[in-house]
Amino acid sequence: MAEMIFSGAARRTTGSLHLFRHQGKTLCLECGLFQGRREEARQLNLHLPPEARDIDAVVVSHAHIDHTGRLPLLVKAGYRGPIYCTPATLDLCRIMLPDSAHIQEEDADFWNRKRAQNGDRIEPLYTAQDARAVEPLLRPMECGTPREVLPGVTVTLLEAGHILGSTMVLLEYRQNAQPRRLLFSGDVGRFDQPILRDPVEPPPQADYLLTECTYADRRHDDIAGMQERLCRIIQQTVQAGGKVIIPAFSVGRTQSVVYFLEQLFRQGRLKPLPVYVDSPLSAQATEVFARHPECYDAQATDFWRSQGELLSDGRFIHYITDVADSKALNGRPESCVILSASGMCESGRILHHLKNNIEDERNTVVVVGFMAQHTLGRRIVERREELKIYGRAYRLLAKVEVLNGFSAHADAAEFRRLYAPIAPKLRGAFVVHGEDRQPIAMQELLDSLGCHKSQTPQAGQHVTLD
Repeated sequence: MAEMIFSGAARRTTGSLHLFRHQGKTLCLECGLFQGRREEARQLNLHLPPEARDIDAVVVSHAHIDHTGRLPLLVKAGYRGPIYCTPATLDLCRIMLPDSAHIQEEDADFWNRKRAQNGDRIEPLYTAQDARAVEPLLRPMECGTPREVLPGVTVTLLEAGHILGSTMVLLEYRQNAQPRRLLFSGDVGRFDQPILRDPVEPPPQADYLLTECTYADRRHDDIAGMQERLCRIIQQTVQAGGKVIIPAFSVGRTQSVVYFLEQLFRQGRLKPLPVYVDSPLSAQATEVFARHPECYDAQATDFWRSQGELLSDGRFIHYITDVADSKALNGRPESCVILSASGMCESGRILHHLKNNIEDERNTVVVVGFMAQHTLGRRIVERREELKIYGRAYRLLAKVEVLNGFSAHADAAEFRRLYAPIAPKLRGAFVVHGEDRQPIAMQELLDSLGCHKSQTPQAGQHVTLD
């Protein structure tokens, strides 16, 4: 008997963790961190599902922390099995998990100092040492090459086009002597996204589909049009004497924006001005991008071959790693562009840039990625008049521009394009990684394509396949 157990990202966007059981063995798909309201997220992250003690192997689709951020907790709890991923994902995990641990330690230190008078203390979810303990377990897998990860269960990784090294995961097994396939989407990327190859099209026919639905309820703006809008926003902000602040995920979004800016500068469409990528993790991630040109699409490959550099030309882009240099940015009077992490504005250096700049109406905050519920980033998108940062209230006087065309998640039209060839023959589908209207929209989309047996599982739900 084959069974799915849904733990994280069930009727919510973060904390991805899905368990596949077959013939007494358990495969874990993703092991991500919950994000959102601080105390709620902490409580969710503290406790792995009880079935985690039975995990025999792990496959992660990509390196984003909401898909990998509980791996240190899993290893801390005693897991010593393999963790399969692409070579690019492996290299990104090597830098992203220690960075996540650093954030956990900083957060714990901040709240412990704040609560010192009450005598209350909290421990970080995990430490840098816990994060480093994951690395020996990481096993590289090339896309398109099947591997038996459990007895009778074969995994093939397929291009997903979401971030560097991201994949869909095809599970093949037998049920009552009949061959079965389960396709896990991971996070599906865009078609024609800069730098990366498109998602595999069409995906292989499967019996069951486990799909994300982050943007299943909307259409994105055209990606090429986003470059023009970004150019105009920067020009208008510079004319007003302001700064452009861009919260951006260190992996994926930062590199896409930098790539577009370099093209604008080289083509003379945007007058040169300082662009600061203020994130040690972003700088490290950009180095990983440079080591994996096998992930580039044709246009990025041509650009890389002709220019010699894809993302790190010091004439236009300046990477900030030193804390003192980061602090100095807020004292600079001239117009500039600052990209900083974290992408949802929940931690990291972006908080300092926001608190120093959002009360100046000359400045512009440009949102280029998804902002989950209950995050500071979502409150900025909603243009709340007052924002709390580090316990203090700040007025949001800066302009806010939302460029959803930069999203690395497929929208409704792209899901339709991807799933139309396989939906009619699906025996069932499970919708995860979405909240509010998004799962409903995905179920309606699948139904319109001929898959009439989809569901949105709850956290903790067990579903028997066949």
